[in-house]
Amino acid sequence: MFVMTIDQRGSRKAEDLVPELLRVLGDVPTVLPFERSVGDEVQGVLDDPNAVVEVAMRALRTGQWYVGIGIGVVEAPLPASPREGAGTAFVRARQAVDRAKKTGERVPLSVRAAPEPAGGHAGAAAAVLVLVGDLVRRRSDAEWRVLDVLNRPETKRQVDVAAVLDVSPQAVSKAILRAGWQEEQGGRRAAALLLGLADT
Repeated sequence: MFVMTIDQRGSRKAEDLVPELLRVLGDVPTVLPFERSVGDEVQGVLDDPNAVVEVAMRALRTGQWYVGIGIGVVEAPLPASPREGAGTAFVRARQAVDRAKKTGERVPLSVRAAPEPAGGHAGAAAAVLVLVGDLVRRRSDAEWRVLDVLNRPETKRQVDVAAVLDVSPQAVSKAILRAGWQEEQGGRRAAALLLGLADT
């Protein structure tokens, strides 16, 4: 199982962004939903590696969060709240977010799992997530406007996106290319596969 601990960057000097993050993550499927754990930190429990990737990308998009992913056991019976949870996944999520805080200017994300040989699945998943996260956090507002419309169920075609935004299909195509949208999709699939392997 996966535990994610996400802590606000520079929280002592900035407004509390936890309510907005909880709103942004509200539709992601979880085992135990994300909630404030302590201070400017949220925690949730998930069993779907695709959902883990989705949460990580939503958090990294703003550049305001450290993301820690712990892979391991969540002790049964499940508590009503992540704050009451126990098991190795919780311990590793704490270790991961603490490590993410030491990344400097690099993508603030870390994955911790059971000890594994160099080049193991968790390490490979972290590497892919960092690469995709860097792509996500570098996008311009204009590129996000296009991608946010593209990701709606009713506007999957570029011509539909162009109509909604009142721009040319060529402009939409160029924005998607600049944003590395196709590369992100491939990276997400690879990261989810590796996270799933690490969880076995």
